[in-house]
Amino acid sequence: MCVLTGGDVCITGHDSGPVFEEQPSSVVYPEGLSKGTVTLNCQARASPAATYRWHVNGTNVPVGDPRYTLVAGNLVISGPQYGSDGGSYQCLAMNRCGTILSRVANLKFGYLHDFSGEGQSPQTVYEGAGAFLACQAPAHYPALSYRWFVNDFPSFVKPEGGRWFVSQVTGNLYLAKAEPNDTASYFCFTTIDMDISTKSTFSKANQLTVQPDANARKSAPAIKVRFPAETYALAGHTTQLECFAYGNPVPKLRWRKVDGLLPSKAGASAEGPILTLPEVTFHDEGVYECEAYNSEGRDKHQGRINVQAQPEWLQVMSDSEVEISSELHWTCVAAGKPRPSIRWLRNGQPLSTQDRVEVNGGRLKVINLALEDSGMYQCVAENKHDTIYSNAELRVQVQAPDFRSNPVRRLVPAARGGQVMLECRPRAAPKPTLFWSRGTELLTNSSRVTVTPDGILWIHNISRADEGKYTCFAENYLGKANSTGHLSVRDATKITLAPSNADINQEENVTLQCHASHDPTMDLTFTWAHNGALLDLEDPAGPYHRKETIGDLLIVSGQLSQAGTYSCTAQTVVDSASASAKLVVRGPPGPPGGLVVKNIAETSAELRWSRGYDNHSPIGKYVIMGCSPLSSGWRTMRTDPSNIEGNSESARVVGLLPWMDYEFQVIASNILGSGEPSMSSHTVRTQQAAPTVAPSGLGGGGGDRNELIITWTPMAREYQNGDGFGYILAFRKRNTPTWVVERVSNVESSRYVYSNQSLSPYCPFEVKIKAYNCKGEGPFSQIALVHSAEEEPTVAPSRINATALTAFEMQVSWDPVQHLSANGILRGYEIRYWRQHEREAAADRVRTAGLETTARVAGLRPSTRYHVTVLAYNSAGTGPASPKSTVTTRRPPPNRPPGNVFWKTDGSWVTVRWDHVKALDNESAVLGYKVLYKHEGQSALKILDKGKTSVTLPLPKDNGYVVLEIRSWGEGGDGAAHETIVSHPTSVLENMCLPAPHTHIST
Repeated sequence: MCVLTGGDVCITGHDSGPVFEEQPSSVVYPEGLSKGTVTLNCQARASPAATYRWHVNGTNVPVGDPRYTLVAGNLVISGPQYGSDGGSYQCLAMNRCGTILSRVANLKFGYLHDFSGEGQSPQTVYEGAGAFLACQAPAHYPALSYRWFVNDFPSFVKPEGGRWFVSQVTGNLYLAKAEPNDTASYFCFTTIDMDISTKSTFSKANQLTVQPDANARKSAPAIKVRFPAETYALAGHTTQLECFAYGNPVPKLRWRKVDGLLPSKAGASAEGPILTLPEVTFHDEGVYECEAYNSEGRDKHQGRINVQAQPEWLQVMSDSEVEISSELHWTCVAAGKPRPSIRWLRNGQPLSTQDRVEVNGGRLKVINLALEDSGMYQCVAENKHDTIYSNAELRVQVQAPDFRSNPVRRLVPAARGGQVMLECRPRAAPKPTLFWSRGTELLTNSSRVTVTPDGILWIHNISRADEGKYTCFAENYLGKANSTGHLSVRDATKITLAPSNADINQEENVTLQCHASHDPTMDLTFTWAHNGALLDLEDPAGPYHRKETIGDLLIVSGQLSQAGTYSCTAQTVVDSASASAKLVVRGPPGPPGGLVVKNIAETSAELRWSRGYDNHSPIGKYVIMGCSPLSSGWRTMRTDPSNIEGNSESARVVGLLPWMDYEFQVIASNILGSGEPSMSSHTVRTQQAAPTVAPSGLGGGGGDRNELIITWTPMAREYQNGDGFGYILAFRKRNTPTWVVERVSNVESSRYVYSNQSLSPYCPFEVKIKAYNCKGEGPFSQIALVHSAEEEPTVAPSRINATALTAFEMQVSWDPVQHLSANGILRGYEIRYWRQHEREAAADRVRTAGLETTARVAGLRPSTRYHVTVLAYNSAGTGPASPKSTVTTRRPPPNRPPGNVFWKTDGSWVTVRWDHVKALDNESAVLGYKVLYKHEGQSALKILDKGKTSVTLPLPKDNGYVVLEIRSWGEGGDGAAHETIVSHPTSVLENMCLPAPHTHIST
């Protein structure tokens, strides 16, 4: 037994020290919530059962305080209070075998204050520019999540389309390119998540005004949200980098890893404002780059991710029973970044080097062990990210020799001519002296007998004369003991039919034979091994099967991997015998080796390789496979010679693209099939060459005054053929001899703007384009016709007429522009309308698409006087305004639906009646009623004059129902509708044995 200080006894074989089954976890509790509770869990397995104490910030928790309750090992805190209950909690579990400490759990208080009562200054930006609104979040704990809503909750800003971005680092709202309809009030909405609740609050309004600018200039991207130059990420956790840019057009974003491949787990986030790397590993360390790009240019930003890690055990100690006066050596090894420090505890108390104890980092050594060294030990590894604990129990033993739990085997069979081992392992502490005897003869080392210092007896070259009783004696200063066993000698096992060498083709079956003789008093079993590895013969779906009760091995559908040496072993409990044979499996060749690429030209490269294993069938030919960034996988390459014979070890790949990256593989084949491909070659790049094709999609037009805009489709990578790639543009006025030539050096450029104050509007130009690189120029494209920028129309429409149709609509008509200037192509007309007391600058606008000369304008106010004017427009803008016309909308229709609606059925017809709707003084007169009725996907409209307040309609034939909408109408438009449902008086009511009603009143 082992004894603990204090006199309590830990009984060996009966008691066990505490082992945690549940430990406390950190909690964030809402500040100011006085009626709740916090439970910190702590449960340990122990015998006898554990008792518990708790520490907070290193001192005992006052469990006598009524606010603290201990339920089993769990600590329940009632009404936690900020300032007095916050801190680090740790559970102690103990019994008479020792004490252990739990991990530390932090109780923190979460809070979110209100935003400042002062709103921010209004912001004004011009259309096409970028902008941001600062959140200026209030004091809080823990971290916030941010959203923004527009004008009214919950109209949240949606980031789709790439124009908007909400930073989850600062909470600020960013806008890449402002548009007029972005004018609004914006509110920052913040939320904290705590363990038992969430809390949200939002800011005062942030007013953003976007000034319209029809000539908003395009701009290259400018990155405004930049991630830090160095970011520390925790292994196994998710890390995010934020990046967002202003620009017109709205920039697109893409991420790359500068010093390696971007992790595939980044997924769709690789082309968005937030790069997400889930479950970060050390392979993810490196420099990351965010690139913002649009047709006007690009901007880049870089930063490094450094991955750190919480401590993690690589090696821990285990429970140990050690004899008194011996030495204890325990080692703990932990990984982590920064490297964890390691300390030791015994029964919850720090352990340091003193007397018999030596602590050296992760190594613990205790010499001359005494009973008081028994107890619970803990190894603690910690860095700034976490602290982890490993537990083990040490039991120091003192005991006289005792064979009861591990006596010498009573009957030990052995084979003639073989050898046998007899073990002597009594329980004893300190370690006993051991010796063996046969009868009265003390056994010592000889040519056939070996006695080891730890009590093992070996007898070699056994004969029948060795049968008999053997006794082991054990002794220490506490006492003596012995144990006896009987050695029985049996006949040896021999192989009588050994397996023979075999030769098969792949997929063929083969049987390897194996028979043996053995002592008839014992059972015989057969096992087989392939190249030394034991085979599983019990799997019915496997390739190996044993034949009935004999030792033969059946191999089904032999594969190349099953070639080699097969060993049969016949075995009894006392000995075994083995025999081996070789199996040859013929099949397709193995992969060629040593693949290198040499003599790389513009469209070809030479490959060399060494022959692989032919698998006992001569190689007939080789095929070369290749892949490039443009191919979706491996494909067969063209070669010289086109057919590569089996004795070849080189060939030339032809038909490659210049300045392209390639990898190659070689596959050998014989009459039995094609083998596995060789290892891929290193990536090689073909030599550069001048472009051979011209860019496509040549066109253009539009732009600002005195500009000629030329556009084209950027050349794909496969057609660039070299570095230093760009475009050469040539253009001239139609029917003139001289070409103007310009160079555009950006490979991704898709437009060129030529400005000249002497350019006349909408002037036709002949344009052609070709590509160039560092090796030369390619051919010109076919000539395209492109017009210079249009200018606004110079003539206004005439004879404007505006007529009120209802209280909410008007119709506007005008005479078309008769004398179009040469400024461009007329696209349509713009109608501007504003109320009498408003300024014309605040006019609403409606555009027609095409050359129609009438339009309906909806969404007007009733009984309101409007001014109306019409302008012609083209791609350059609007022309001069026509003279104003004035119109007053009609009074509104009654806003009350018809009342006292009731209906009565008569066979297959229904008659509906209602009360007349009387208009008020400020409403337009009722001229009649509209009845819309719908059934089974069909609908019909009846229009009645004012004198009629009833209508007769057909009912569906199949017991269906009709939906009716009844509303008044007049000069002001349609009034409010009354909706009712009419059905046959049948089925359900009749099944209830009640008379079916024929009249229904709806109010």
